[in-house]
Amino acid sequence: MLTKLQNFFEQYLGKESESTIPLERRLQMASAALMVEMLHVDEQVTTEEDEKLRQLLLQRFKLDASEIESLIDLAHNEKHNATDYYQFTSLLNTHYSQQQKIDLVEDLWELAYADHQLDKYEEHLLRRLAELLHVPHQDFIRTKHKVLES
Repeated sequence: MLTKLQNFFEQYLGKESESTIPLERRLQMASAALMVEMLHVDEQVTTEEDEKLRQLLLQRFKLDASEIESLIDLAHNEKHNATDYYQFTSLLNTHYSQQQKIDLVEDLWELAYADHQLDKYEEHLLRRLAELLHVPHQDFIRTKHKVLES
């Protein structure tokens, strides 16, 4: 079943978009999709989490304000509808360096801890995404501790 959120990302990540949307933008949107899912996995989006998402999207991906707002609006309306992360992680695995994937996991930890507590669903999703991105367990743990210390 396709949802508004999946349709939005299909626009950026689908086969037909490969020729029209630059690779860099598709990679940014794949990363943002994982971040948005992290934000909603515990069904409680706090102000701190919402602000952290906006901050990360601005810092890491240089998305313009309209893209950030569209992404966030869709995410608030369509929580938990992304059931398959493969379309996102496969693109990232193909084109991201190992360090870029580790940096993404660190960003996901920042989102998980933005409200100063780690929900079991957040940790589960983060572990699953790190595995799908082929981030070694030691880097998964190291990024967690780095975020906790900051």
